Amino acid sequence: MGELKMRETMRAVCVTAPGGAENLEVREIARPVATADQVLVRVKAAGVNRADILQRMGRYPAPPGAPSNIPGLEFAGEVVETGSEARRWQVGQRVFGITAGGAQADYVIVPEEGLAEIPANLDFVGAAAVPEAFMTAHDALFTQGELEMGECVVVHAAGSGVGTAAVQLARVAGARVCGTGRTAEKLERARSLGLDEAIVIEGDPRNFVERVREWSGGAGANLVLDLVGASLFAANLDALAMRGRLLIVGTLGGVQAEIDFSKVMSKRLRITGTVLRSRSKAEKAEVTRRFAAHVVPLLARGEVQPVIDSVYKLNDVRAAHERMESNESFGKIVLTT
Repeated sequence: MGELKMRETMRAVCVTAPGGAENLEVREIARPVATADQVLVRVKAAGVNRADILQRMGRYPAPPGAPSNIPGLEFAGEVVETGSEARRWQVGQRVFGITAGGAQADYVIVPEEGLAEIPANLDFVGAAAVPEAFMTAHDALFTQGELEMGECVVVHAAGSGVGTAAVQLARVAGARVCGTGRTAEKLERARSLGLDEAIVIEGDPRNFVERVREWSGGAGANLVLDLVGASLFAANLDALAMRGRLLIVGTLGGVQAEIDFSKVMSKRLRITGTVLRSRSKAEKAEVTRRFAAHVVPLLARGEVQPVIDSVYKLNDVRAAHERMESNESFGKIVLTT
């Protein structure tokens, strides 16, 4: 009887009510079952993201079809069950991927095209630190930002999960990389990932603009990957070169800012907002396909690698959230089951 219960239930991090980390509990809930083209993955480790914090606070609800009260956008684990229409994966394969929610649990259900195979040189903790950061960075830099060899790119919040991934991917692609951050200590650590220039953001944002212009030989940045948002928006426009591209990925610095259309028009700038979580199944499949084709081989060869700040057990999820909210982390925070 006990064995049957183990097969039918699982542990999951649950948001009991909007608010602080004290509103997170690990509960026993029904285990999902793979149907159609779905794959059931036994989660070995899951990444923690800012979106989890916002969801817990009631400011970022899960999209339709995703668990409303179980956070977790990325995972690494083993295939344990496949639906009747799933053909790509076999039981026992090591896989990782992104999902719209529910990954911070013992099991997660994912469409088969939303998975990629973990390279042999990564353990589950390292693998769990990869999907959200590297897929976001790769999609923003190359698919949408069209970054090319030799271009100058600015990565804001270079010590974050997406930031550390973006710095490495841009370096491997032959771009010149400038990273920004709140502290010199974080930026010094990011230099080992491939930064050519490091700028501490403090005081007047115009100081950032002048530093970027000096670094780029007066031309400005070809691409800015912004994980900060409104507080740096005007400075980003000033720091961009002619026909520059601004990719807005995060909004820690606010969601509303004034825009000078004449600047956008005269410099022929392109401003793009991006998010992975709410994309359609087909769009996520394409992001995963590109990730598997372009990024996984780099991970397998050790040319890029996950940057892990800290690892917590699932039962210590409150401490993991508190660590992220402290803004002291460098790289990814990971939960293990």
